[in-house]
Amino acid sequence: MKFIHYIERVSGVSVYGIFSLALFGLIFGVMLVWALRADRNMIEEISQIPLDDQTN
Repeated sequence: MKFIHYIERVSGVSVYGIFSLALFGLIFGVMLVWALRADRNMIEEISQIPLDDQTN
């Protein structure tokens, strides 16, 4: 028996699927808007963090 058959037997499971998809879409959209509106200097600074050779 496939996993989908077990999922179909749980009542209200479609709500969780719709909620998780909506949550993903919301977070993706917010991050996309942030990335497009962010200052290019800040993006460059953040992208260099893994390459910094300084230790505390």
